[in-house]
This record gives sequence, structure tokens and C-alpha cells, in this order.
Amino acid sequence: MNGTYAGQTDSSHSDADGNTERGYQTNARSDPSSSQSTRSRGPVMITEPNGSVGTLPDPAPILPYWSAKRHLTCGNPTPPPPWIPKMAPWRSSPGKLRTAHAALVLCLNIDVDPPDVVKTNPGAVLECWVDPHSMPSAKALEAIGENLRHQYEGLSPKITYKPVLDPWYEDLRRYCVQFRRMVKDDAILFHYNGHGVPKPTPSGELWCFNKQYTQYIPVSLADIQSWLGSPCVYIWDCSAAGYLLQNFNAFAEDRDKRKNLMEGGYPEGQSPFSDSIQLAACAAHETLPSCPELPADLFTSCLTSPIDIALRYFVMNHQLPNNITADMVMQLPGDLKDRRTPLGELNWIFIAITDTIAWTTFPREVFTRLYRSDLLIASLFRNFLLAERIMKNYHCTPHTHPPLPPTNTHRLWASWDLAVDACLRQLPDLSAGSKVKYEPGESAVARSRRQAEAARQDRANNTTNQNSEKPYAYIPSRFFADQLTAFEVWISRGGSALTKRGPMSLPVQVTGEAPDGVPLEPPPSLLDQGTEHHLVPRKPPEQLPIVLQVLLSQPHRLRALILLSQFVDLGPWAVHLALTIGIFPYISKLLQAAGQDLRPVLIFIWARILAVDASCQVDLYTNQGYKYFANVLAIQEDPQHSVIPNHSEHKAMCAFILSAIARDFAHGQNACWRERVFDNCFERLDEGDFLLRQWCALSIAQIWDANDEIKIYGVDRGTQDKLIAMLSDDSPEVRTAALYALGTFMGASGSADERKCGGGGSGTMQHLEERIHFRMEVAVATGATLAVKDDASPTVRKELLVLVSCLAKEWRGYFVVCAWIYWEENRRRTAGISSSNSSEDDDVAAIAVSEWLDSFGDDEPAREENRVLLSSFFTIFVALLELSADPYQEVATSAQTIVDYIMALLLESPFTRLDATSLNIPPSPPAQPIRQTNGTRSRVSSIHSSPTHPAPPSPVIGRPSFNRSETMTSAVAQSVGGALRRTSSFASALKNLAGNIAFPSIEDGRATPAPSTPPLPRADMPDISRAPSPNLNFATYTSPYSRPPSPDGGMLRPVSPVQPSQENRPPADFLPSDVMEALMEEDMERLRARRRTGIHARKHLGGAMSSPSGSTFSMDSASSSVILGLGTGAGIRDALPLKSRFYDWCCEYFKEPQMRQAEADEPGSIQYNYQVWRQQRNEQILTETQSQAEPAESRRWNKHVTTLQVGPHPLNTAFHMYDPHLVVANDTDTVSVWDWSQRRRLNLFYNGNPKGTSITSLHFINQDVGGIILASSSDGVVRLYRNYDPSVTSAPVQMVSSFRGLNELVQTRRGSGVITDWKQNGGFLMVGGDSRVIRVWDAHTESLLMDLETKSDSPVTSIASDPTASPTFLAGFADGTVNLFDRRLPEEDAIVRSYCEHVSWIQNTRWHSTLSGKFLSASLDGEVKIWDLRADAAVNSWEVHPHGLSAFDVHSQAGVFAALSSVTNASYRHQRATVQSLNPPTVLSQVDFNTGLTAPSARNLPSPFITRPGSLAFHPLEMLYSVGTPDGTLRILGCKTA
Repeated sequence: MNGTYAGQTDSSHSDADGNTERGYQTNARSDPSSSQSTRSRGPVMITEPNGSVGTLPDPAPILPYWSAKRHLTCGNPTPPPPWIPKMAPWRSSPGKLRTAHAALVLCLNIDVDPPDVVKTNPGAVLECWVDPHSMPSAKALEAIGENLRHQYEGLSPKITYKPVLDPWYEDLRRYCVQFRRMVKDDAILFHYNGHGVPKPTPSGELWCFNKQYTQYIPVSLADIQSWLGSPCVYIWDCSAAGYLLQNFNAFAEDRDKRKNLMEGGYPEGQSPFSDSIQLAACAAHETLPSCPELPADLFTSCLTSPIDIALRYFVMNHQLPNNITADMVMQLPGDLKDRRTPLGELNWIFIAITDTIAWTTFPREVFTRLYRSDLLIASLFRNFLLAERIMKNYHCTPHTHPPLPPTNTHRLWASWDLAVDACLRQLPDLSAGSKVKYEPGESAVARSRRQAEAARQDRANNTTNQNSEKPYAYIPSRFFADQLTAFEVWISRGGSALTKRGPMSLPVQVTGEAPDGVPLEPPPSLLDQGTEHHLVPRKPPEQLPIVLQVLLSQPHRLRALILLSQFVDLGPWAVHLALTIGIFPYISKLLQAAGQDLRPVLIFIWARILAVDASCQVDLYTNQGYKYFANVLAIQEDPQHSVIPNHSEHKAMCAFILSAIARDFAHGQNACWRERVFDNCFERLDEGDFLLRQWCALSIAQIWDANDEIKIYGVDRGTQDKLIAMLSDDSPEVRTAALYALGTFMGASGSADERKCGGGGSGTMQHLEERIHFRMEVAVATGATLAVKDDASPTVRKELLVLVSCLAKEWRGYFVVCAWIYWEENRRRTAGISSSNSSEDDDVAAIAVSEWLDSFGDDEPAREENRVLLSSFFTIFVALLELSADPYQEVATSAQTIVDYIMALLLESPFTRLDATSLNIPPSPPAQPIRQTNGTRSRVSSIHSSPTHPAPPSPVIGRPSFNRSETMTSAVAQSVGGALRRTSSFASALKNLAGNIAFPSIEDGRATPAPSTPPLPRADMPDISRAPSPNLNFATYTSPYSRPPSPDGGMLRPVSPVQPSQENRPPADFLPSDVMEALMEEDMERLRARRRTGIHARKHLGGAMSSPSGSTFSMDSASSSVILGLGTGAGIRDALPLKSRFYDWCCEYFKEPQMRQAEADEPGSIQYNYQVWRQQRNEQILTETQSQAEPAESRRWNKHVTTLQVGPHPLNTAFHMYDPHLVVANDTDTVSVWDWSQRRRLNLFYNGNPKGTSITSLHFINQDVGGIILASSSDGVVRLYRNYDPSVTSAPVQMVSSFRGLNELVQTRRGSGVITDWKQNGGFLMVGGDSRVIRVWDAHTESLLMDLETKSDSPVTSIASDPTASPTFLAGFADGTVNLFDRRLPEEDAIVRSYCEHVSWIQNTRWHSTLSGKFLSASLDGEVKIWDLRADAAVNSWEVHPHGLSAFDVHSQAGVFAALSSVTNASYRHQRATVQSLNPPTVLSQVDFNTGLTAPSARNLPSPFITRPGSLAFHPLEMLYSVGTPDGTLRILGCKTA
């Protein structure tokens, strides 16, 4: 194919904009900042077969940061939108109708007219195109029967047709019974022509003859039903045929009722009589037409030879040139099966038109049953539409069962007439060159056979045209080209766009309706009206079945496939419609085509089909279609001569298709293995396209899922090491895909079945020694944990937990040992026992580890190996504890499930029987008591105070003071929440774990309040705060003590432990090291049992494997466990490994439109118009403020704008650059958003940081398109929020993402918490504070770029990035130093210059607004300095506030700065804000503000991390600044520019 088809981009741009972000169409948009764009890398070229080339609009700009689909879903599959219609099965049911035999019953009695029929003269004579009076009656009857058989064979040649000519009663019965015996459960066609017998009786009797043909014998329909059985297809071609249809239905219903009453229904595989299909020529009161120009069996002719009768009917009703007659029409040359001939083309057009009429008129279920189940039935009902059109003009109304709506006036009949007209106008020229002449009594079927035979003889005799004249060349019809053009117009001119619900929209399935039929939906807000939640697809084009027919034509095939790809790209509903039409067999056959021009479009279409219906994997395996995609994936591309346009994306589609074939399908896995798909995916893990890397990893994951042989091969190739190396990839999706692949390698299930959770580790690995096998599994989990435990993407961290849960399931004994060691060590530290005042004998855990290592004797390598292994498990366990306190709720919930499972096993382990253990001692209260409520941290509300009551002490019963209804993580956190020794990054991160874990199954705490409702604390839990939830939160906590439902529907009771109760247990006669050794040996025995089991016994059963992975400490241990006399955990639920949804989330990429722009990027949409308005408004604001900047440097800044009451201690404020929004944070965790122009609070929510910490930084990001709030707190966590403006969206505030920006916080006497600076130009987030490093995070990749060493013992107090594109930034420190950093330099030498003239805490540093290369700094002692980067000494200095300065800021456009005085014991009632110009350095205004304090504060500052009692901040553009005072008043003042 020259160029690429629509939606595919040129491969030369494959790396143009980086490989880290993906544009998605999503149904979860509710804010401008989350607008999406398609994944394109340049203009999209459309190359049509006719050579025309068009260019789609340029792609949308780069995505706003933290606004891709993964931020809205966190790797969770998106729920379908509410307008999704009910999808009926597109495949024929297993018991579909299949016609196997046909009885053609002709009761003609030629030359004898029935007594109740008066025939006209002239009248209709022909029967099956034979004049019965032109030959002896017996011969005529045989000729009619033979013609009818041939006509039926033209419809479906594989069926046996038996003419039953003028039968007498017994003959008819015998034939019917014989037919049923022959076909068994298949269907029988019963064609009844009663033109030579009386009309059917009103009671439901048809007529045949007696043996001597002297009487008409009535035959009851009930008898015929008994003889033929079910299923059957009946055709009634006689006058008053409606009597037969009506009475047949009545008899069938009565028979079915009796069957249901007497026998309880029909056996499986037998259909009721009511399901029989019937076609009747006319109604009960009607007589068949007798027009002499038409045959007597008009209904039969329409059903069996539609082209002949259609051409005759056309000639009768239209005037054609050259006096074309009906006899001439019968000489139309061609073969019905050859679409290149006139007759074949007309037949092809007729099939396409009747299919389209049926699809656009009949219900989908009826269409599928009648037109997609059996070839003969489909042909009959297709031709029935013609019969209805013709016979209604002769006052006959054909009927069917099931009943069908009328179609005789459908507008597509005009297209048929046009096609016939164009063909017949060429008839004289075609007839002149035709050697085959029409013979009387010959149908089109017989004629086409005779012409085909003549053509074969000509080719055999090598006869050529001796005449010099060339034969007339038939001009093909333009019907299909015109229909494709109409389909293309529908797609390209708005048909693919979404629309409002109505008659021109896709029918929807409304789940709930009001009494008047109006859907029960909340009124949409401004931008919700333009989102896909409130728009639905348009009604599909009627040309879709015609496009299916065009696939049969070589000239039009490529164009049809391109249009079909554009249609299925519209979404799952479009794919399902295409499958319902019957595209699947055609697309399957095209996989055998050798043409390379079809490859891109076929790959695209198949990717959409597999994404919507995964069951097609069986079909692709059966017909070996997987080889097509495996061959494409294996192609080695030449950059100079690309075989496939945009080959990377097409290979990614192939990898997806192959992964879908292998998913949970052993035959598909082995097929992919044989075609070297695994090797090809492995070789492409380093490709430049992130989508290809991602899907190659996912394909590997599905191929080796639960397949030990392929896992062994993967290990031999080092696949697991390659995947671990990919954890440093720039793309979060690629990192998550690598973790997913490692998870399936370690035993997680990749199945779509939620009941299959996996297990069994990495399989048997029989080619490895067991210790090597053990070390490999530990190395995989340890390497992954160390690589991504601090990843900024919650999706990555969540997937890591799935991998770790696999290790915890298989090696739970090691984790129990680590949990016990951690417990003992931290209980000692919590109790204040240090190495200086305690003996080594007090350290139980250290002694146990030492004794365990001593058991290896002098084998130093074994000692070192086991020490490293235990250290690796301990590292993973501590990382689990850290993740259980993750700021992202889903990550924390998953980690809590694993940790609580381990802790539950610990409490049931033999460690509890040791005399020296502290497991049975209640946790001692920490130095500062923290009240626990259901294991959740609680504190006094920052908004509403309430009395606190100490919790009653727990009774000591020889066990820890928590029971099984509590979360173990909380207990561990409580026990280690005091003086934790900070010797590693893990431990330092745990300092906030104390009381910070919520039990996920209990709805407690104060949730984020609604904007219009003040936060009211609950009476029982008044002080607990919770941050807003993400958009999708599917993680569920699984308690280690809950049991699955029993078979009878109830809940199983926990099994009692085998050992006696804790109070009555005898003293332990073993040492802690013995328990350690026994638990570890049990893990090794489990590994040995797993290796013995082999590959064939590994089956996923339900939620867990009943395999050697079962343990003493799991509920499945009864079947296969290794009990060493120590286990007591029979009541523990085996809840691991966790289940990942990432693969299903990735599959959605191929369900979402890629060729159509997102609604927000569609010109004319509400969102698009809103963004255009924003852009124009923003440009206008920039122009206005730039003109105000220069006058503002000499005007007074004391103009009062507004006053807001925002609550106590507004310590952090930030203005939105363009919107009149102001975000305010108090001294704890409350964030409020205000519209300062209207003095209205827009929203209020809680940040969720622990008690004793504060929000220390606030930013607006993505301000051009809306905004996301970025909040950093002193616990080291960065959180991002969207949907804060209710005027833009009705959705609640949602957490977009959160991560630990600083992981190594240093405890100091006076800290700064976490200080951040956001650089929108480039997407960099600098994070510093109480740490010896400044971390630089990349928002593109959501990864850590570098750790820049500060080389200072003082905390970072301010960070300011260069407003230009320069990679430099400033950092101020508590010791008065200001350092200039350059991100291009090595991490340890990134400091370019230091400025050291300040002698106190640097309050803020800001770049000069008008002069490049200069910056300002201010210290707490009131001194403000201006610096030149090139000089070591300050250029100028001012003592703005001699008694101290609490806040400082510089306007980003005007050359002015502002400073707020400190609150001191001498001056506590007022604070003074001074605004001073920089050029010349002149004080412009001084404004005093009342602090609201009535006495000097006993607590100097409201937050230990913020060195000010209030706040001061300039507006980024406008000449405004805000001042917040301790009494909760925030005043906004401006410059008197007028």
C-alpha cells in the first residue's frame, strides 16, 4: 500500500516527541487539564486507491502533565459509559439452525383445475419457468420438479433436494418420516406448491391426492408436524396461505404447552415447534396473482430465481431504449457466481441490497437468526424481500414467522432499479456478442450453468474470435463505488463524531428512567455537557453490509478495508456491529492473502476485534491465523525501505494480538512458541517505540503464564534480567508491563477470570539446582523492589505489589522470620533500649540470626549466601511496610493485604510459644500518645475541635493487644512509631507509619467535605482526615482471617488451631533459631514439591492453586502441605498472590478511537470551544498585565481588592495565573480553593498528611488548560488534585497521583519540611527540604532524574527555577547560604556557585523579574539582597524589617518585591507588608495588618516546619498580592495603576 491508511502515521517520526507519553481517548474526562489527544507523531496521511491524498489536522499539543489516562485510572479498566447498548451475541448459538434436507412437494395436477379456483384467460401459466401445457403433463411435472431442484441448488448446493410430485397421502407421510429419520436433529425444508389442489381450509388443512388421483385428500398440519418434527422451514405457495401459517402456529403453541406440562420441556438440542420458520405467499383471504406476464408460481420464483423475476418486473414497469422485452432480458449473459459478468454482478448487488435492507429494518436478534445462521435460510429471506415488493403490487401480502416489518418501500430499492437500468441498457450490445442463446423454460441458474460450460469448452478447444472486431466490453456498475463513497462521507463528514441522544444516535440501553421516560441523570455542568459521558455515537451508516460484500471484490477490497478500519476504530460498539453483520469469516480468509498492501489495515482491524472479543483467539488458533501476525512481528525492518508503514505501531498491534491469542489458552501459548513469538518479542524489548516495548513485554507475560517449559526457555535467555533492566525505562507503561511480565513469571495469573489468581512461583525449573532456583526468585523480587519502590507512578508501585505477593506466597516462612526480627528489633527501640545500656543477651533476634548462621559451621560461602538471602527478604518486607503507608490509596490497600497476611502467619507461628519473644507482650505506648481508632491515626481536627478521650487499655491475655478484626499493619506501625533508628531509606520513611494505616473495610474518618457543606466531625471519630480518592479505586482489602463462602452459600467458620490455646500451651522446648530453620526448610520443601509436580499438574483452580505451594499457614494446606510439626495457621486465608488488572487496562488502548480526535480536540465541541476561549482569554490577560508592569514599579500598592476569611493560619497560598482562583493551606492538612473575585469558596478538602506534619508547598500546574493543585507536605509526600472548580465540572475533587518526593528526611531541631518548585516549561519538579539531597522529578516519565547533593547540614528552605529554559535553579538554606545548581552537571558536583552573605535562615529566593542573571534573597533577620550570578558579593542590600521578616516574594513581571514583618513579643498585634521597587529601590507602600492576637503566643509558630505565622504571595501576572494573618483573614491588595 502506497503510504499509510487512515490513522497510521509515518515511521520517520517514530521518536519525534519522546516515547514516554501516550494519548488516550477516555471516558473519564471532567476537567480541561485532563484533555486527551490521539497517539500521533505528525500529520496523518490518507492515501486512497484513486491516488488522492488528504491531510488531517495537525495533532493536538503535548498532553498536560499528570493528565494521561493512567492518571485517571491507575491501571484499572475503565467502566463502560452509560450509553453502551446491550451487545447481543454475534456468533451463532451452538444449536443454530442447519438445513440438511429439503422436500419439494408439488401438488399441480396439470390439466385439471381445482374446484375452488377460477383461472383467468389469459393468465399466469409458467411453473418454475416451464409451460406445463407445452408438453405431456407427466413430462411437464418432472421438468417442473427438476427445474425447482436446480433453482434451489443455486441457493445452497450442499443440501439434498427431493421433489415430491403430486403425492398421495401415504407417500407424503412416508417421505416426511423418512426425511426426519435421515437428518436427525437438523432442519428440513418443506416447500409446498398447492396450485393444483383446493385452497387450505380455515381449520388448517392442506390438500394432496388419493392413490388413484380421483379425490383431494386433506392433510392436517398437526399430522405434518408429527411427521417432520422440529426444526423445520416451511414455504406455503398457494392461495389463502395465511390459513396454514396461522393454524401452524396455533398447533405448535398447543403442542409446546403440552410438552412443557407433561415432560417439563424439550430435551437439549431439540427446538420447540413454535420456533419453526415459515414463509407464506399471501394472507388467509388473498388469492395468488394471475398476471400473464408473470409466472404462476410468482412466490416460488421470487424465492428461488430472484434475478429472473426482478428483471421481468423491471421491464414491465420501466420503459427502456431499444425496445428491450422480457424475452430479451432472459438472454442477459453471465454466470451468477462470477461477479465480473453482468448476471453475476447483478446477483451480487441484489445480495448486498437485500442484506442492507434487512439489517437496517429488522431487529438485530432476528437479523442474526435469519441471515447469519444458515445459507439456505439467509437466501430465502433475502429473496423474500423481493417477493414482498413485487406481490404487494398485485394485492398479495406475503407473511412470515417470525413476523417481519414491511420493507417494500425501502429507499435502497431505488438503488437496485438504478443498477438494473444501467445493466439492461447494455443488453443489446452484450447479446450480439454472446454465443449462448436463451431457451424457453430456462432460468438464470440453468442459463449461467450452460454459459459456464460453454466457456470451459472454448478454453479447452483454444477457440478465439476470428473476427477483427473486438467483443463488447461490459461496463461494470458504479453501485459499490458509490456506496463506498457514501460510507466514506459518513465517516469523514461528522458521522464518526459523537452526538446527543435522539433518533439519529445509536440506540442506548437506559438502566433507569423517570416516569416520563427521561433518563435519570444529574444535570451536567459546563464542560460535562461536552464530554463523552453525555454524548453517544451516531446511528451507524446503512452501507455497512454493503462494505462487507465489497470485501469479496479485488478491485474495491483495499478501499473497503480502509473504510472498515475507520469504522471499527469508533469503539467497541462499532466492532460488535461489524461482527454482527458477518465480517468475521471474510476477515479470517483475508489472512491467507499474500498481498502486503493489506497488512497494515488487517492488523489494525484484528487488533480491534481481539480487544472487543477475546474468544476469537480460538478461531485464530484453529485457522492458523496467528502465523500471519507472527510473521509480521518477525520482519526485520530496513530503515531505508520499510515493508510496513509505521512499522513499530503495527508490530505493537501484532504483539497485542498474539498476547490475546496466548492469554489463558495453552494451545495459543504453544502456537506462539512454535512461531518464535517469544524470541521476537524479546529482541524488540529495546525498540524506540514505547508502545512496542510495552506490548512485547505483555506478550511475553501471556506466553509464559503458567507454562513451565516456556519459563525455562525464558530463564535460559535471561529474560527475567532483561525485564528487570526495563524497570528504568522512561515510560511508566513500559515499567508496569515489565513488572506484569515478571509477575506472571513468578506465579501471578494473567487470566481474565477473576477467580484465577495464580500461584506456584516460577514453576518447576527442573534444569536448575534448587538453591539456584531459590536465589533466582528472590533476586527477581529484590531487584524489582529496589528499582521501583520509590517510583512516582502509582500504577508501577501497585504492580510491584503483585510481584511481591507471589514471592510472599511461595516463601512465606522467610517473610514470617523477617516479620519476627523486625518486630523484636523495633520493640527494643520503641522501649528505648540502646546498645549502650543493654547487653547482647537482650537482643533475641540478633542472637537467633547469629545461631542460625552458626549452624552452617565453617562453610563461609553458605553463611554469606544465607545472610544475603535473609537480608533480601528483610529489605522486601520493610519496603512492604513502607508501601502500606503509601499516599495512594490503592497501593496502600494492596500492601496492607500482604503485610497483614504475613503478620497473621507470624501470630500463628511457633514464635509465639517462645519464652524470649515479645509477641505476647502488649505494645508499649509511644513517647507521645497517639489515640488509635480501628487501627487508624486520629488527631484533633484543624477545623472543629472536639474533646479527646484516651482509649481503654486492652486486657493482657498473653498475646498482642489486637484481635483478628484489626489490621496487623496498624499494630506493627504502632509498635515502631517511636524512636526508630534511621539507618536506611526504608527505616527513615517509616517514621510516619505510626497510626497512619486505615482498616480499608471500615468507613471511618472525616472525608473531604462538599464545597457547600462545612465539615462536620463524626461523633465517634471526630478527628480522622482522609484525602480525596482517585477517579478509579478498585483495590479491595482482603483480611487474612475471612474465609471464602462455603458451597451451601454460608461462610465457613475459622478452623481451630491444631495446638492448644495460648494459655494452656506447654513451654517451648526449642530455640528461635530452630523456628527459623524449620520455617525456611518448610519453604524449601514446598519448592521441592513444586519441582516434583511438573508442568502438567499446574492448574489454576479457583482463587489459588491446590498445589505444593500450599503451606502449613494457609487454608489450602490440608491438601498438600509440608508440616514440620510447627504450623498452626489452618485458619489463615490464602489471599495471595494479588490479581493485576493492568493487561485489561492496556487492551483498552485498542478499543478507543485512534483516528478520531478526542472530543476536547474536535472543533465545535463544548470542550474545544472552552479551550479556545481560554487561550484567547489568557493571551488577553498576558497583554494587559505586561502593559501594567512598568507603571506598577512606581505606583502605590495599597489598593484594597477583597478580604477572605479562610480559617486559622493561612501559611501557604498560591494564585492561579489566569483564573481568579487562590489556593490556601493551613498549618495542618486543610486545603481550600477560593474565587477571590467573588469572595466565594469553591472547594475544601484534606491533604491526608499525618498528624504533626504540615503542607509546606503549594502550586498550580497546567494553568493554560485549567489546573491541577500540587501539594507537598513535610512527611515527604507530593499529592496532586483535580476537579477543584465546581463551575467547570460536577465531579468531586480527585487525587490524580501521589508519591514520596523525599524519602530520606533528616530530623533537625527546626526543619523546613518539603520545599518544591515546579517548572512548567519542561515538566520538572524540584523537591528539597529536610534532606541532604534535592531530588529532580520528571513529570513526563514520572521518574527520578537525579539526586543533587546539597553538601550542607542545613535544610533547604527555598527553591527557585530559572524562568527561562536554563537548567539552573537556586536553593536557599537555613544557614543563610544560597546555592546555584546546574542539572547538567554530575549529581555530586551540581553546585555551580554559593552565596554566603546572609547569616540567618533564607526565607525565600526569587529570580529578578526584569533583569536576567540576577536574583533576590531574603532572610529571617529582615535583610533582602539582590545578587548577580557572576559575582560572589551582593549587588545591593536592604534592611526591610529590622525586627524580622516572615514572608518574602518578588513579582514575576513587575520589578517590585514585598516583605511581611515577623510577629514578635514586642509587636504581635500588627504585621507590616512593605512593597518596594527595584529600579529605583524605593518603598512604594507600607500596609499594616491586624494579626488578631490579643497576647504574645506561647507557641511561637503554628507549624514546626514553616517559619512564619502568615503568608504573602504575589499574583503571577496581575498587579496583586495576598497577605494572610494568624486570625484566618486573607487580604488581597493591588497596585493603583490608574
